[in-house]
Amino acid sequence: MTITITYRIETSGSIEAMARKIASDQSTGTFVAVPGETEELKSRVAARVTAIRPLADAERPTWPEAAEGHGRIRRADVDIAFPLDAIGTDLSALMTITIGGVYSIKGMTGIRVVDMKLPQAFRDAHPGPQFGVAGSLRLTGVSGRPIIGTIVKPALGLRPKETADLVAELIGSGVDFIKDDEKLMSPAYSPLKERVEAIMPLILDHEQKTGKKVMYAFGISHADPDEMMRNHDLVLKAGGNCAVVNINSIGFGGMSFLRKRSGLVLHAHRNGWDVLTRHPGAGMDFKVYQQFWRLLGVDQFQINGIRVKYWEPDDSFVESFKAISTPLFDPSDCPLPVAGSGQWGGQAPETYRRTGRTTDLLYLCGGGIVSHPFGPAAGVRAIQQAWQAAVADVPLDDYAKNHPELAASIAKFSDGKDA
Repeated sequence: MTITITYRIETSGSIEAMARKIASDQSTGTFVAVPGETEELKSRVAARVTAIRPLADAERPTWPEAAEGHGRIRRADVDIAFPLDAIGTDLSALMTITIGGVYSIKGMTGIRVVDMKLPQAFRDAHPGPQFGVAGSLRLTGVSGRPIIGTIVKPALGLRPKETADLVAELIGSGVDFIKDDEKLMSPAYSPLKERVEAIMPLILDHEQKTGKKVMYAFGISHADPDEMMRNHDLVLKAGGNCAVVNINSIGFGGMSFLRKRSGLVLHAHRNGWDVLTRHPGAGMDFKVYQQFWRLLGVDQFQINGIRVKYWEPDDSFVESFKAISTPLFDPSDCPLPVAGSGQWGGQAPETYRRTGRTTDLLYLCGGGIVSHPFGPAAGVRAIQQAWQAAVADVPLDDYAKNHPELAASIAKFSDGKDA
């Protein structure tokens, strides 16, 4: 069995030589012969270049390593197969092999990890999502439409009682999901314990009266896994069912520690991800990155959306959505896609069309709900109406003629500045 990693190599030299260098350096390669190094050993654990697919030359080098008058900057996608026996199923070992010394090899002007195919052994070795798509829909009581969510922003500086007042209004609006912003963990002005104590009675009271339990995702991330578990236990004991986890901040070990003990839906925020991917000639595709976190067990994965307020183009969002909606081994290992960043109802038709006409997602809106001219309840209704129009293939402007909440939302947010 092998692990196949695809690298997009860029060099003014030989693609073939660079591919062989990666395969050697990341498996059996040494600068000088060492005792015990035999051809039999190399044939058993050495990586092999299995395919080279040439691409169009780069117009300019990604890194300023090419010498003056370098000539062509060649590019190709290269598949390298690593024997499973040489790596095992440990994800830290896999990441080390994938990127380890690859970016430090001389002679390349850029390199990017663009794909990874894992054998069945990885499924058996890791837990995957505990709740995933089906569990998220079941716990929110949503079917036939997206889960509609919103965010409590830390920039407001709200203390626990003030946060609870806002949450009470949002709960009454008919929203399905509320989350702490990823920057809101346990600051001095809003300790997690006090926030949980202020918010959870409101959610449980609303559930008692209406039968609907709004899912609230509390920020529990911490560099100390034990402290993170104490945060988790605070939420679970109070009757909560979801937590925001800043996956790049807590790392593989923190995520593994949490998932093995968790009773909460784990909502993954990939903050800091852009460092790894923003330049198209270097870093790593989300298609690769997300596999690690899905195996570790995230249930919901935040991936931006259509016409976001940040740098990421729409095509990148669509590819990210496709990546986490495609089973690694079977459908149970798919987390719930979370579309966010500057979202309001206006992006619903294109989101629906470009993601395979599915409603299995969490549609996360900040200002698109709380800044609606008629208030948050109207904001939620406007989002629901936009999705009704999208699913029915009715233009939003036409649907808005009989839906005043959607009409007001279009009037306020259609220039893309306020959501």
